[in-house]
Amino acid sequence: MKTMKTRATRLSRFDSLEQEVYLGIWRTYDRLRMLEDNLFQGFELTAQQYNLLRLLQAEHPDSLPTLSVATRLVSRAPDITRMLDKLENRHWIERERPKSNRRVVNVRITTAGIELLQQIAEPLSECHLQQLGHLGTAQLKQLSGLLKEARNPHETGDSHWK
Repeated sequence: MKTMKTRATRLSRFDSLEQEVYLGIWRTYDRLRMLEDNLFQGFELTAQQYNLLRLLQAEHPDSLPTLSVATRLVSRAPDITRMLDKLENRHWIERERPKSNRRVVNVRITTAGIELLQQIAEPLSECHLQQLGHLGTAQLKQLSGLLKEARNPHETGDSHWK
């Protein structure tokens, strides 16, 4: 009887179990993102700008073409050029056009960008512990696997998230 009542209550709040799960993911993202946003504000940085710098650091000392950077970001960046402008104005990245193909723009992290990421590393690790440290290793692995399964059919073939 209790199970039927619980299901009826859930269905009155949500159109489907899929909607309930989706909205749960969205709410979780919002709660966890708040903590990270507060951290990044202290560095006058957005989460997406941090993600871009982290991607470039992984390629350092090499550079990446702008379009490649855009496809590797955690979330879509409709105005990648403006984001790059902001990072370049702060001397965290540099852009260059190869002489062999002037249509391509390569992006590289600077020493100042690497130093910024080093400053952020410990506070960000503490933030992640605050966000998810209450879950055990097995739970984190299970959650990571479920999230991957949920997004996998929606990833493009060249996604770095597959």
